[in-house]
Amino acid sequence: MKTKVLMVCLGNICRSPLAEGILQDKVDPKNVFVDSAGTGGYHIGNAPDPRSIAVAKKHGLNIENQRCRQFKKSDFKKFDVIYAMDRSNLNNILNLADTQEDANKVKLLLTEVELPVIEVPDPYWDDNGFEKVFQLIDTACTSIAKKI
Repeated sequence: MKTKVLMVCLGNICRSPLAEGILQDKVDPKNVFVDSAGTGGYHIGNAPDPRSIAVAKKHGLNIENQRCRQFKKSDFKKFDVIYAMDRSNLNNILNLADTQEDANKVKLLLTEVELPVIEVPDPYWDDNGFEKVFQLIDTACTSIAKKI
């Protein structure tokens, strides 16, 4: 039975598409399904931000075929673990949880590793932030892949 992991940020164009692509690259797709979503519905159907596509490509990953979607309550039933990129999105997801079982599936991505930060910053307004975000997510996904 596949482990199903969902990566969530606000718009599903910067951080969570990177997290989806990075973790997919580190796991066996026969055993692990990875997807991403945003808590906001601003970019539904769009490709990831060109800067996320570029930083992924720089590291040998292709995320340009991903399409943005909004997090739905049904995702609690579909996924085994739901990783939020920051506290704001964590709270947005938890507000949709109907049961403690659903809430227990949700955690901050960076709690999987020991780093001086526990939130992945939103690089949307900082062109130079995409590499830092990639490195933070990559570190966490390496740890997650080993645990899965």
